[in-house]
Amino acid sequence: MRICLASTSPARLMLLRQFGIHPLTIAPDVDEEAVVAAVESAEGRTLAPDEHVLLLARRKAADVAARLADDIPDFDGIVIGGDSMFALDGQVLGKPHTPENAIARWHAMRGRTGVLHSGHAVVRVSPQAPAREVHAVAEASVSFVADVTDAEIEAYVATGEPLHVAGAFTVDSLGGAFIERVEGDPSTVVGMSVSTLRSLVRELGVDWTSLWGLEDQEAPPSLL
Repeated sequence: MRICLASTSPARLMLLRQFGIHPLTIAPDVDEEAVVAAVESAEGRTLAPDEHVLLLARRKAADVAARLADDIPDFDGIVIGGDSMFALDGQVLGKPHTPENAIARWHAMRGRTGVLHSGHAVVRVSPQAPAREVHAVAEASVSFVADVTDAEIEAYVATGEPLHVAGAFTVDSLGGAFIERVEGDPSTVVGMSVSTLRSLVRELGVDWTSLWGLEDQEAPPSLL
């Protein structure tokens, strides 16, 4: 049994490793904005956050699974895809990218509670059978402390940590000190709900504990 993470997210990789899983990592070739725009245009509506993250998680997993089947025909294992977004009062807050955006985001979030939506897709890939896919969305509410100061916000943003993560915060690193409460699977806020992954893996007939300690090799150059 081999394991592939359809992501190059350091947070997701670290999370899986903490839970005893050491996957091969391959970046999915998915234009996220174009995928979402195409579906929203076809359906004439804006996707809800849970639909948004599930769509992208499924597309990422499917892309990597198809490439594995072509480039590593003897691959026998699972491919894990994920996507996350944070919503506050129904407004989706993606990656801020700039310090100015991150600071404004934190001013709006302090003392309030938002919801982290995390989409998961797991594909069972085997040389002997067609690929099978299962998926689910997990959610966790995140409450921020009310007394985080402007100086603390500016110092946190200056570290660069919140610039490239959904919602402009982390729970497992420097940002964790400014989070008062998480309701739901805490790993959801890191990038993936491990309990949700376990349920999906079991749906595919794979024993979760059989994934512990497996060490995978580097992907061939054609997949990087």
